[in-house]
Amino acid sequence: MDITLDDTELALFKKLLYGIAGIHLTPAKKALVQGRLAKRVKHYGLASYRDYHRLITEREDELQVAVDLLTTNETYFFREAKHFEWLRAFAAARRRNGRPLRVWSAASSSGEEAYTIAMVLADTLGDGPMAPPWEVVGTDISTRMLEQARKGLYDQHRARDLPRPYLHKYCLKGVGGQAGKILVDPALRRRVQFSQVNLNEPLPDVGGFDVIFLRNVMIYFQPETKQRVVERLIHCLRPGGGFLVGHSETLSGITRSLTAEAPSIYRKPGGGS
Repeated sequence: MDITLDDTELALFKKLLYGIAGIHLTPAKKALVQGRLAKRVKHYGLASYRDYHRLITEREDELQVAVDLLTTNETYFFREAKHFEWLRAFAAARRRNGRPLRVWSAASSSGEEAYTIAMVLADTLGDGPMAPPWEVVGTDISTRMLEQARKGLYDQHRARDLPRPYLHKYCLKGVGGQAGKILVDPALRRRVQFSQVNLNEPLPDVGGFDVIFLRNVMIYFQPETKQRVVERLIHCLRPGGGFLVGHSETLSGITRSLTAEAPSIYRKPGGGS
């Protein structure tokens, strides 16, 4: 018999996830929570979701599994393509300043965004020994998503918006048992560093960035969480740098530290640009 998640149990997971990741679960997410955690409840032979909640508060390894299951998000290559047109122009304008261009995919999920950024920079700045220096950092709270990102192996439909020249230049097409998949070229994968970062906590020393992508994640945050997260990231943004959010998101009412350059694209004052 299937075990159902009741409202009091949902409230337990809602409080837990909000405390860890700042993500607000609405009652409409009840079926999602039940569906994503059902296999773990069954795996341990538990009688209720309350028992599973008790388990994850006692076991850090299983807590990470639960967080991974509840925080995965849809992404794909070249999502919201205008942002990458902007990035190309931004990178081209800075190719001669001598300082490494650093771009942060702050909620990188399974890695498609970070690799898209790397493709644009490799195409714009080059990736040979004489090319201007650049690097891409991808971070996420989910260890499961980060593991997938490091592999760089994806179903081919996730590359549906990837320009064909990029597909041929930066990806390998799967054959045999890997038919229907693509693998990001190892040389490009080496240009992207992935690590676990919880944006809802004080940040580790990640250094300064010229561009920060924080797209399609704030929709899960309450206003006070948005403010805290954005201000943490702005502290890592160099003067003149760009801060990009999802097309359905805005920083209006969230911060006064950035100026709007275009819808969903913001700049930090200074830097001579």
